[in-house]
Amino acid sequence: MQTYDRPFIQKWLKDGNLICPKSKEIISQSVLIPNLLVQDIISEWCKNQGIKLPDPAQDSDEEGITQVAIQHFESLLDAILSNNLSGQKRAAKEFRRLTKRETSFRILFGRIPHAIDQLLMPITSGRASFVPDLQEDVITTVLNLSIHDSNKKLVAETPKAIPLLVESLMSGTIDTRRNAAAALFTLSALDSNKVLIGKSGALKPLIKLVDEGHPLAMKDAASAIFTLCFTFENRARTVDDGAVEVILKKIMERILVDELLAILAMLSSNQKAVKEMADHGAVPCLLSIIKETSSGHNKENCVVILYSICFSDRTKCKEIRADENAHGTMSQIAQNGTPRAKRKANGILERLNRVAINTHTA
Repeated sequence: MQTYDRPFIQKWLKDGNLICPKSKEIISQSVLIPNLLVQDIISEWCKNQGIKLPDPAQDSDEEGITQVAIQHFESLLDAILSNNLSGQKRAAKEFRRLTKRETSFRILFGRIPHAIDQLLMPITSGRASFVPDLQEDVITTVLNLSIHDSNKKLVAETPKAIPLLVESLMSGTIDTRRNAAAALFTLSALDSNKVLIGKSGALKPLIKLVDEGHPLAMKDAASAIFTLCFTFENRARTVDDGAVEVILKKIMERILVDELLAILAMLSSNQKAVKEMADHGAVPCLLSIIKETSSGHNKENCVVILYSICFSDRTKCKEIRADENAHGTMSQIAQNGTPRAKRKANGILERLNRVAINTHTA
């Protein structure tokens, strides 16, 4: 029997039939692709015969997912789980494409048991970068499906997911590494995921991505670091993993200043970070940015950091005082800055006055 009916073909393949009944050749992969040419021929024949072509049966559920979509999803999973590398590659590329544009495919990853785990099977930990294009498509699919809020917890709690994302930060194409960072940023929207990601060792390779300086990858890595640092534990890990020197170096080069200043401002609640900032020349750098930038937010972050340094290291007050005498930088912020910047600038000015009084009376 010859048929173009997708469900029959799907069932025939699932029953283990892997030899073409016509050519007798082995079927190398079981991913079904819609035959638009046959569809056009059938449509034209029905039109010529005066027969109304029935509307395709959607059988969609309350989330708009059709039976056809489910069958296609399952056929792609079958291909991913096969031992055929070319079939795995085609399926991963199709998953990447579909999860980017179709909400239904993101939903299905959360609905079908073990689907995320099965997606990751071809790049299990330790050999992820052996097939770079396959790795890139799988990791990008993880990014795409993580956009769906209901999937964030599920992805993070899939045992292989975060370790593979961390591994992919360090190996593979630059797009793989960038998308792994973006996936971690997306997943870190949940506080519980921040903890899991922080414990996974992700921060060190994220910092390395910033250090390497690829523009797009650096931006995604910085976004992930910033979000992860909303927990105190991750701030300590970020400092211990060498973030301060790397970030300050980029800021001095005027690279990604907005994002990196925001991270430093957050880290300024950590005493070890504040000491490292002071030791690596943060004060003159931040004072110069305040004068250069028109961004109120950047000025605020600079003043927040300077406030922490000023109250942590008395010797740095001299540098800030010298700049204040020459340019009135803090006085200007105290008058014209954001509400938070005004408070911090006034705090710095009071500190400078107390230090000056103590110096004169000593």
